[in-house]
Amino acid sequence: MRRQTRTIGSQPATRNRSPGIAGDLRWLLLLTLAIIVSSLLSGPAAGAGPLGNSDGPIVSAHGSPHAAYASGHILVGSRASSDDAVFEKALVKGGAHSLGKIAQRVHVVDVAPGDEEAAVARLRADPNVEFAEVDRLIPAAGVTNDPMSGNEWHLTTVGAPTAWTYSTGAGITIAILDTGVDGTHPDLVANMVPGWNFYDNNSNTQDVNGHGTTVAGAAAAVTNNSVGVASIAGSAKIMPIRIADPTAYALWSTVAQGITYAADHGARVVNLSYEGASASSTIQQAASYLRSKGGVLFVAAGNTGAVDNTPPTDLMMVVAATLQDDSHASWSTYGSFVDISAPGYNIISTAPGGAYWYCWGTSLATPIVAGTAALILAKRPDFSPSQVDAALKSTATDLGTPGPDVYFGAGRVNAAAALQQAAGAAPPSPSDTTKPSVAIASPTGGTVSGIVTFGINASDNVGVTRVELRVNGALIATDTAAPWQFGWNSASVANGSVSVTATAYDAAGNSAVSSAVTLNVSNATIAPADTTPPTAAIASPTGGNVSGSVKVSVNASDNVGVTRVDFVVNNAVLASSNVAPYAFTWNTSAYANGAATLAARAYDAAGNVGTSANVVVNVANSTGGPAVSDTTPPVVTISSPLAGSVVSSTITVRASATDNSGSAGITMKLYVDGALVTSVRGASLSYKWNPRKLASGAHTIKVTATDASGNMGSQAVQVAH
Repeated sequence: MRRQTRTIGSQPATRNRSPGIAGDLRWLLLLTLAIIVSSLLSGPAAGAGPLGNSDGPIVSAHGSPHAAYASGHILVGSRASSDDAVFEKALVKGGAHSLGKIAQRVHVVDVAPGDEEAAVARLRADPNVEFAEVDRLIPAAGVTNDPMSGNEWHLTTVGAPTAWTYSTGAGITIAILDTGVDGTHPDLVANMVPGWNFYDNNSNTQDVNGHGTTVAGAAAAVTNNSVGVASIAGSAKIMPIRIADPTAYALWSTVAQGITYAADHGARVVNLSYEGASASSTIQQAASYLRSKGGVLFVAAGNTGAVDNTPPTDLMMVVAATLQDDSHASWSTYGSFVDISAPGYNIISTAPGGAYWYCWGTSLATPIVAGTAALILAKRPDFSPSQVDAALKSTATDLGTPGPDVYFGAGRVNAAAALQQAAGAAPPSPSDTTKPSVAIASPTGGTVSGIVTFGINASDNVGVTRVELRVNGALIATDTAAPWQFGWNSASVANGSVSVTATAYDAAGNSAVSSAVTLNVSNATIAPADTTPPTAAIASPTGGNVSGSVKVSVNASDNVGVTRVDFVVNNAVLASSNVAPYAFTWNTSAYANGAATLAARAYDAAGNVGTSANVVVNVANSTGGPAVSDTTPPVVTISSPLAGSVVSSTITVRASATDNSGSAGITMKLYVDGALVTSVRGASLSYKWNPRKLASGAHTIKVTATDASGNMGSQAVQVAH
């Protein structure tokens, strides 16, 4: 065994502070106890990498990196009573659109960079939106190596040896949402199971910081293996889920993805040693999903030493820290949101590279409680999340003011008492066999159109857990909380009679189906789409020699109407006209003498395109053409949207152009499916484009740039609608 001293440089102010030096923003000189197994401990990675879950850079609301959130998107929860069409309209009204879901009804919503907070405010006012919030960046609750020696006092304090006579956690998987885990550590390797890296979106869950390895060791380092340390749940499995960058910061959205993954892959316990998580509606949605799968989430209160006024929630357990004398740790965040407390000071745990170190922080207290939950579930796999919560809280050692308080919550976790109670607990009560009652309250008949709002009455002897709405037997929507209301887009079915039913479920799985309600759907008939392209022909010139300025005349017609005609020279659009007669002036002096191919393209309002037959002329200027030295076209770059994007509401098309002769004289044009949308002078283009009138399918966005010498460059991307 070796002792090793090293200094870690300045860290963000939201990191743990020394309990003895208030206000010091530097980490202390740390004394690391290193037990070398395979290699010496390497320090945390320096510098922050790009945030893999962000559409853009991390921005600060008030100039402080500690109020940072993702740029270019926000998080929005839809109400269960709103179908996708209604919710999408709400987003469009708020100037945004969904990029996809990350947890149940939580959408990542695209907004213009800089408009995040304003978009949140707009959407919160919409009745179809349950919540809206910026995708905030949260720090790890902090692990700081402390220059103290000792043994694993916390195991005795919480009564772990007695608890182990009932259970050691076998059969339970604990998901560690953190910076990754060193799965090769000799005290962890036997308990590792596969996880996922949501920061890099791959299966590499190796620790990039050290924080996650330490948390994992406190929860479930292998016990009784004659190596290193014992842990609370030494026979439980460890599922590493990386959610953080190398500096241990993570976005709310990445956390929610990690919780959902853990729920879907069999983890009954999820440990999140990060502060500020319980304030996120997005994370609460993911926690609710985890509980529906029988899992429990434990999060760190934080190490600010200050009060946190976040409201309490039953969806997760927030853990504060205690010292060796069972007093409240002065650096542990406190408030009514605290559920329970646990030892969090001078905890020896695993470190990267096969080493060990002494640590402190609510990051250590949290896995001690999570490990205790794993012991309970291993003994009583039939326990529901609420029964696990109750076992932990009701047996906790009451500290401070009698009863629950803001410093200790229900008290300091007592693993021995919790396991004794769980082992002696009566099995679940006989199954509930009473079915709920359910009826469609409105509408109860008649003719409907557009968005139809259904009201459902449902009740049960114990409680209704969810209600489903079906139209003609097809599931339309599910609501999990009263009042039971649904929005249905009746245009999704053909006009005529439909049968609507509601199904109610209780916690025991009993269900009942309402009497059917017959409705007559009558939406306005949409006229058949126009698929006939216009016709176009170049009336003059029709061939021969041309020189100087040439008048070009084009004839165009359509079954509905021509909206635009483009004049094309050598496959490059030279000019466009929206008004008949379609006439253009062509300066042939900008072209070398010789053959030139002319064509015309006509467009209608439906986006159909008709192209004329080619006309070949011979440019024959007497001077042999000007001595044009610049023959290099500009280079066009479309930065938004990206190729392959799905667009459903107004987006900003952005493009720029560079040219060997500079930006002076550049003209940029935007085309959608060959139709000119806008034209600007200059080397940059920014245009808000609404694609809602386009037919579903693939569409081409093209931007051209023409320099002062007539050279044209372009770029095109294909998007889906």
